[in-house]
Amino acid sequence: MIINHPLLGPRDAAEFVYLGDESLIERPDPNAPDAADRFYEYGYLRDNPAGEHKELWYHEQGDRSWLVVTRNTITHQITHVELARDVARAKGRDR
Repeated sequence: MIINHPLLGPRDAAEFVYLGDESLIERPDPNAPDAADRFYEYGYLRDNPAGEHKELWYHEQGDRSWLVVTRNTITHQITHVELARDVARAKGRDR
């Protein structure tokens, strides 16, 4: 599988590490009254969708950037790749 890195161009997926769902960008507030429950859900409860899905990938054997990859989980076709920092900023969570 080839991931078209927004800065480096096409790269083999073997250079990357898959983390999980893109929603992991939105980490729970550790100071919230229900922080333990929220972190449990954040860490352990995941959807397993069939079809188009946004995922976090880490470019471990490259520039060490985090990417949001939109991929079809059935065909593995990648339709969109963007830097995770840009996605976080667009959501109002500058990290």
